[in-house]
Amino acid sequence: MFLSVILLLVSFNITAQKLSVPLGGNSWAITKEKDDKAEVTDSGWINWNKVSTVFINYIHVSQKGSLQVYFNGEVIKGNSTVQCTINGMGKRVALSGKLNDLSVGEWIINKPGYIKIEIKGIQKTGDVFAMIDHLSFAGTCINNATAFVKNNDDNYFYWGRRGPSVHLNYTIDDTADKMEWFYNEITVPKGNDVIGSYFMANGFAEGYFGIQVNSATERRVLFSVWSPYTTDDPKAIPEDKRIVLVNKGKDIVTAEFGNEGSGGQSFLRYNWKAGITYKFLTRAIPVENNYTNYTSYFFAPELNQWLLIASFNRPYTNTYLTKLHSFLENFEPEKGNITRKAFYHNQWIRTNKGEWKPLNKAIFTSDATARKAYRLDYCGGVEKGKFFLRNCGFFNDSTKLNSLFKIQSTGLSPVIDFSLLK
Repeated sequence: MFLSVILLLVSFNITAQKLSVPLGGNSWAITKEKDDKAEVTDSGWINWNKVSTVFINYIHVSQKGSLQVYFNGEVIKGNSTVQCTINGMGKRVALSGKLNDLSVGEWIINKPGYIKIEIKGIQKTGDVFAMIDHLSFAGTCINNATAFVKNNDDNYFYWGRRGPSVHLNYTIDDTADKMEWFYNEITVPKGNDVIGSYFMANGFAEGYFGIQVNSATERRVLFSVWSPYTTDDPKAIPEDKRIVLVNKGKDIVTAEFGNEGSGGQSFLRYNWKAGITYKFLTRAIPVENNYTNYTSYFFAPELNQWLLIASFNRPYTNTYLTKLHSFLENFEPEKGNITRKAFYHNQWIRTNKGEWKPLNKAIFTSDATARKAYRLDYCGGVEKGKFFLRNCGFFNDSTKLNSLFKIQSTGLSPVIDFSLLK
């Protein structure tokens, strides 16, 4: 009898568990009208006054079962009716005054994974439908493994809405010679060139090189080198530890960068296209006065030529290329609910003795957003003989972190006339 009571209490606690999910890190406002000012802030949803606005929220559950949804916030003036839709089933609820765990309804979740919660206004008598700061969830599908961005510590509403960054860390067995050149190719499948994406091809210990989608009208080829002085403010770098621009190509913009470390940055505004393969080549070589020179070239198939992006000298550095990697990230929080994917293929290094060697192994990793299990929509692997990375969009087939991927090398090293490189 006593054991039965304990089991009943344990079962009740699991069933009755309620989670508070802040909207600042887990929601997106989908707007269709130009004058729609609805948005997600750190404090929740604001300026919600149009019936065309849809707020979307995501949580990830580890088990199937029932799901109860509750609103928390306030209707400052008047009354509103809003609709919550999950798995195609919409439920309407009347709102007024203070909303303290106001019950919206219950749904049955038939499988583990991400749950998409869509909320839209139906009618209102006040200026806005409501100001909602968080949702609460309960039910038998909710437990301690339910995943979402839990708080804004260390600015994780921002990082969580950006989504997880994913990486390929290349490994090579034979490292007897120095790695002077790194060659890589990227193909972004059509439809995956989402605004805010950075498809980084040639990453190394001191910098990175790849292509971005900066807006609906602008795309860039970006090459950056970090200063040896650790700071997020480029103005704080001492003069003797600044990155020195040695050379740059035609139409290249150069500047300093900050906020994620600081250093020298260069980019070319270039309308690269999804579905086309682009090639990247980076060199690192020690030079005089304890500097290392880093130079990157971009092969534009539309022009059928290698373009010099920039050449930088990094002080207090004496090295060839190390820690070769690629990554995929989204730098636009408003686009963190959209999936993007890229293929990274035909990786080679050329040693300081002039020998080409293939890179056919990579370890899959991700950033702290994934390691904290705030976002689980990260993926990588091998497809049709090529490495790939995919992130964002709340898909469910995540890849185990630190997985090792292998491909079969074609054995055909790049054909490059280095004498023609400027």
